[in-house]
Amino acid sequence: MTGADVLLLALGAVAVGSGVLVVATKHLVRAGLYLVVCLGALAGMYLVLTAELVAWVQVLIYVGAVVVLLLFAVMLTRAPIGASDDLDRPGWPAALVGGGTGLGLAALLVDAYRWTSVELPDPGTAERLGDQIFRTWVLPFEVLSVLLLAALVGAIVLSRPDIGRREVDRDGSARPDADRARGGRPGTGGEGGRSR
Repeated sequence: MTGADVLLLALGAVAVGSGVLVVATKHLVRAGLYLVVCLGALAGMYLVLTAELVAWVQVLIYVGAVVVLLLFAVMLTRAPIGASDDLDRPGWPAALVGGGTGLGLAALLVDAYRWTSVELPDPGTAERLGDQIFRTWVLPFEVLSVLLLAALVGAIVLSRPDIGRREVDRDGSARPDADRARGGRPGTGGEGGRSR
């Protein structure tokens, strides 16, 4: 066992441990910070595997952008920052699904390779990687960017409770004060003159 193998095992243990903490904690902000540790450990594994460009893309995009987007979404939606009893769920179903998935993948890899050594190809270059991303994988790349943009817009809409709401009296009619504050006629919500 070489030093690279030991480093990969250590980084893998950090990634798995922080991934378990992401789903086990009751604090949303702490879950985001544990996700940073998990993604950072994955970037370290890419560095050990001599995929420097992928490692730095992992750090810049996932650690630097996606986690920040998640934390901003938590802050914009006024989610509880501290411990939340709503997040207290039994952990055995998740452990069962995660453990079963891990065992299935391990059995698949052992069956495929039977502990034989595999000749690795020459390390990729940034030019080859960029060619693959922006030719072969350009559609999933753009779909992911649209998905992240939609998540951000949704967080902004959820953070504004006044959008799409009108103040209503107990009898069900719109309040003139609320409409006049918006510059419209009572009961219309539009722009224009005063109530008659």
